[in-house]
Amino acid sequence: MPDREDVLRDIDRNFDVAVDKLLKLIAIPSISAEPSGAAPIAEAAEWLKVELDAIGLPAKVVPTKGHPVVLARSAADPDPERTRLLFYGHYDVQPVGDRAQWKHEPFEPRIVEEDGVHRFYGRGASDSKSQLWTVIEALRAWKSVDGDFPADIIVLLEGEEECGSPNLADFIEAYRQELECDVAFICDAEMWSPTQPAITTQLKGLLHERVTISAPNPDLHSGHYGAVAANPIRILSTILAGLHDDKGRVTIGGFYHGVEDLPEPVRRKWLELSKEPGLLGEVDLTGGMGEDGYTPLEAMWGRPTVDINGITGGNQGPGERSVLPGTATARLSFRLVAGQEPEVIRQRFRSHIEARLPKGCRVAFEGANGTSAVVLSQESQFLTASARGLEQEWGTPAVLRGTGGAIPLVEQFSHRLGAECVVIGFILPGDAIHAPDERYDTERLRKGARSWIRILEAILGQATSAT
Repeated sequence: MPDREDVLRDIDRNFDVAVDKLLKLIAIPSISAEPSGAAPIAEAAEWLKVELDAIGLPAKVVPTKGHPVVLARSAADPDPERTRLLFYGHYDVQPVGDRAQWKHEPFEPRIVEEDGVHRFYGRGASDSKSQLWTVIEALRAWKSVDGDFPADIIVLLEGEEECGSPNLADFIEAYRQELECDVAFICDAEMWSPTQPAITTQLKGLLHERVTISAPNPDLHSGHYGAVAANPIRILSTILAGLHDDKGRVTIGGFYHGVEDLPEPVRRKWLELSKEPGLLGEVDLTGGMGEDGYTPLEAMWGRPTVDINGITGGNQGPGERSVLPGTATARLSFRLVAGQEPEVIRQRFRSHIEARLPKGCRVAFEGANGTSAVVLSQESQFLTASARGLEQEWGTPAVLRGTGGAIPLVEQFSHRLGAECVVIGFILPGDAIHAPDERYDTERLRKGARSWIRILEAILGQATSAT
């Protein structure tokens, strides 16, 4: 192995170049959920292929039925005696939303010094282009100093994570042999605090639904018919308001079937973590409605939820229009826990809506796919080595945490390939992921890359001692 300090010094010396390249990647508007994102997605994929090729990781852009996957491997014929490590990230980003809410342009990133912190703003700055770039920079530095990679390396960069990974399962099945690995590192997760790293061991499942209620009539004059004709917005909002009872529990029949209580040791540990200051960053929970009997941390990590993500219908223009709308639409997301199957929950939700639909009205649903929750082992040798490496870089133990988020690949790799997964990242609650002015800072980028060097060293040292 190369001298660890030489590799860390190489990261520090090359850091300005690494930042400049990352800003170029963030500037590409690779929005996977919008048709306008197709060309930028292809551009980002080719850009990443060139960068991976340049550091000695031959890469290819693999088409799917949707957006492409970038797949790189250090060895066409892996050495069975070498550890085989896979690193996953995603290069697609969320839609911008209302540009008027952005103080910084979403695809013109630059370094801004604020209170002594050097930040950069842009869609994808934290979720998740900086995350994947910490890995690529760490691998570049190791190869630059040593002339070789520390193990057989696979890099898998997805272009559809932000739209539900609809083609990931087919890709994994088609490339199953090329993806075989001793461990998959998922580089898309949060730290515990700005100074304390974390490893995520529990992730929720996810499914999306779109529901549209139509009245027997098209748009009508609200003065003439408002008192008597069906109003889909009123009908839909009434049904949505009834999705939770006054204790914060979901009212869909059978929603909690299969959901077990949190294990008491886990609950005690999470209760202690709940006491940490600054847990939620800048998020204010005033006015929120949690589930009775559970702390916010337990609710976020360990309880299933339903959220209304958007409602549309009727007059959306700048002027007044006295209209009784013919249709109303809502988008919802379901965050699931162990014991819940996405398709079962989908059908129970649809049955719940249909049972409350007034006579003469119609309902249409859109939604497919979905992922199940994943609980990862905390006894893994790779997790133990990763925790040791993170502690060396940050000077404080890594927190083993849960998350309310979902990463479809974790379920795919865990359930389909039986691969061990370790989920690590350096996002903070204040990074405004999926929101206006998404951001990141240069120090976390530097220490993130350095963290991977220490993790690699810990894994290789562990493997050497085992032999």
